[in-house]
Amino acid sequence: MDNFMFYAPTYFAFGKGSQEKIGSLIRKFGGSKVLLHYGSGSVKQNGVYDAAVKSLNESGLSYVELGGVQPNPRSGLVYKGIELCRRKNVDFVLAIGGGSVIDSSKAIAAGVVYEGDFWDYFPHRKNVEKALPIGTVLTIAAAGSEGSENSVITRDEGMLKFGAHGEALRPKFSILNPEYTMTLGAYQTACGITDMFMHVVERYFTNVKDVETTDRLCEGVMKAIVEEAPKVMENLSDYQARANIMWAGMVAHNNICGVGRINDWASHGLQQELGAFNDSAHGAGLAVVAPAWMRYVIDHDLLRAAQFAVRVWGCDMNFANPKVTALEGIDRFRGFLDMLGMPRTLNELGVHREDIPQLVEHAKLCCPGELIFGNYVKLYAEDIRKIYESICE
Repeated sequence: MDNFMFYAPTYFAFGKGSQEKIGSLIRKFGGSKVLLHYGSGSVKQNGVYDAAVKSLNESGLSYVELGGVQPNPRSGLVYKGIELCRRKNVDFVLAIGGGSVIDSSKAIAAGVVYEGDFWDYFPHRKNVEKALPIGTVLTIAAAGSEGSENSVITRDEGMLKFGAHGEALRPKFSILNPEYTMTLGAYQTACGITDMFMHVVERYFTNVKDVETTDRLCEGVMKAIVEEAPKVMENLSDYQARANIMWAGMVAHNNICGVGRINDWASHGLQQELGAFNDSAHGAGLAVVAPAWMRYVIDHDLLRAAQFAVRVWGCDMNFANPKVTALEGIDRFRGFLDMLGMPRTLNELGVHREDIPQLVEHAKLCCPGELIFGNYVKLYAEDIRKIYESICE
């Protein structure tokens, strides 16, 4: 296990009625003038917007609004939010929505107090050390941004999708009421489940040795997701299953499962190119690329791949040929994604073989050298091309 520092101070209010604490929590963390940041009109249909405004009013807090966050949130709206917050003297940012809204809120919060261009923080070029305090009201269990130090934004110019990080980006509090996820359809729910599962996978496949404690944490979270996901898909109003999935999404990405080990993030890199290409859903893209990535790198560490198969998917270990076990685990993972209704091929995402050279060239823009994605196995342009080609019909 490697040395690490871990600091995760977010205050979580979980469960039914937790939205009533919004105003008092903003007061607790020094807020008085709030930016209410959200996406489409769905927050005004499922009751969460009204609940937030009610709590703000009851606590005597003033607020301004900025809606319009898209999936794969854009830099243009971030700049607009920064200007609005400065002009209106906002001192707290409240995100109501999923990961895209929260990531956009984090970028705004960082940009307001920064003298330069907020894009200086992307891609991980500069640690975010100062930002306005942030709170979240989560409406989709997926990205885990409600408990993480990360933000991912797509730059309008060139459609470059990059991440920033820094402890200042961790929300001061997050409201997690599973009832607010019940209005999500099956596809959105499945995409979210895929995303959170892959947040654990990206940490699980590591070259660092002697990480048994975090291995077991990763495996426990993955197994919980695998157990609860069919319940949610069978009954989208199953509160207890929604609750377990919601908490798993947070645990998957606040990095308690990733300390002391070098994470990979190749699958996320591969998906981000798809998202930048045509705005395909993040979870759907991960469902397509992740099993293909696993097969591509399987020989790198057969015992770890077999361990994933045995401990997470219940496969029997073939000691004479661990690769058989490892491949069975990937097949079971693919079967889980099929159960969720996730796509298998690039074609299902609207990406075709003739688009692959453009995807590879765009990926090169994200990195200054020859290496493009990955730590577990380093992927170069040719590797990326082969992985994409393996998932074309």
